[in-house]
Amino acid sequence: MKQRAIIIGAGLGGLATAALLAKDGYEVTVLEKHDQVGGRARVFEQDGFRFDMGPSWYLMPDVFEHFFGLFGKRVADYLTLQKLDPSYRIKFAEGELVDFRADVDDAAAIFERWEVGAGDKFRTYIRQTEEQYRVALDGFVYKNYDSLLDFVTLKNLKDGRKLDVFRTMESSLKRWFKDERIRKVLAYQLVFLGSSPYSTPALYRLMNHVDFGMGVYYPMGGIHELPQAIWKLAQEHGAALRLEAEVERIAVENGRARGVQLTDGTKLEADVVVSNADGHWTDTHLLGGENQVYSQAWWDRRVLAPSAFILYLGIKGRVRELTHHNLIFSADWKKNFAQIFDTPELPADPSLYVCAPSVTDPTVAPKDHENLFVLVPIPPRVQPSEQQLDAYEDAILTFIAEQFGIADLTERIVTRRRYTGVDFEADYHSQGGTALGLAHNLGQTAVWRPNNTHPRVKNLYYVGAGTNPGIGMPMVLVSAQLARKRLKNDTSSTPPKE
Repeated sequence: MKQRAIIIGAGLGGLATAALLAKDGYEVTVLEKHDQVGGRARVFEQDGFRFDMGPSWYLMPDVFEHFFGLFGKRVADYLTLQKLDPSYRIKFAEGELVDFRADVDDAAAIFERWEVGAGDKFRTYIRQTEEQYRVALDGFVYKNYDSLLDFVTLKNLKDGRKLDVFRTMESSLKRWFKDERIRKVLAYQLVFLGSSPYSTPALYRLMNHVDFGMGVYYPMGGIHELPQAIWKLAQEHGAALRLEAEVERIAVENGRARGVQLTDGTKLEADVVVSNADGHWTDTHLLGGENQVYSQAWWDRRVLAPSAFILYLGIKGRVRELTHHNLIFSADWKKNFAQIFDTPELPADPSLYVCAPSVTDPTVAPKDHENLFVLVPIPPRVQPSEQQLDAYEDAILTFIAEQFGIADLTERIVTRRRYTGVDFEADYHSQGGTALGLAHNLGQTAVWRPNNTHPRVKNLYYVGAGTNPGIGMPMVLVSAQLARKRLKNDTSSTPPKE
């Protein structure tokens, strides 16, 4: 008889695990509380607009190609990717507006204008980040770690020095560049990893190679096309899906995961259970009691990635002032991060992000309209009142209109929806309303991040942003491959070949 596997949650990690295990011959059932797959990469339609609800950056295309390659497929078999040019537009609070491309020489010329000698330094710097990227993916990211001893090999000791693990991103960048604008451009990606450049390990400099060496892509139809594609892979290998089926409890008998119980009382048996649900929710609610790994006090001490103040906006007329990805950087960068991670409070002078996918994809908005996704990183574990949120929404819209010079922005809104930490908590049982999970500081990276196996309950595994390697769609796909390595007792450090 086939081994039965139950996957809790149809986010990218759950879907990828379902596809892999189905390919390996398991009888796979995915259980999802919502009415569609995707997790945070869900979609909704309103007044003729189609909005991606969460992720909007398609980065590290080689990781996606590798994943589809495990099934003898190519990304192009399922998705039509468009490389964005420019990759993104940045508006500095000081007034300057700059477009950046996946072009090292173009970026070097911009940096040279800001700081004499920075152009050549950037070329050297970016060559280093490319090496870091290759070292990380070829020898570290695809390996399961249970203790620091797992790092201690001659190769790891040699290559690990190249990753710059014990210095923060900000301190590392200061060794290279004096101009703060350059450091902001090279550190902004950390916001999407749920971290601050003042606490995140400098190993994430490798994201600069992703940015300038590989580029930013968009799957036509929207990011939601990606989970749909992965689900097609899973279906092609026999996986089953039950929507609107929320898990209430993981059944554990004699130290083994035996299945789950749904909120409607239905009990389902399994030989393997994989949770793609929020890590805190899985530990304290789906398990709880004697099977809970960490105390609530331990969870309360975790540094959470930011929550998000999100606006989904349908705009009448085109917004020529915007490209696909747009960023506004606050004048006081350090204070902005402090208001998110230390104070905490709604940032008065925020850095924020505006995505206009209709610039690239006419299918996401009615003709002669624009689809805008506005995201402001805000503190987790904070629940502003509706009155505060209303005032903040007005202030953010005015701020965007002023910064990009968009006339009559608020008057042109024909549909809108707001989404905040309360919604993340309700929809995804997200601890403290975080939009992403655990932040990537040094104390929550690698062996210090929750493991993908339970220390006492056999046949229970975890995937998603809450375990290794961490936050971001590519890393979540890797997490599925790491869970599969656990099942196969594969201790290798290289990307799987099949």
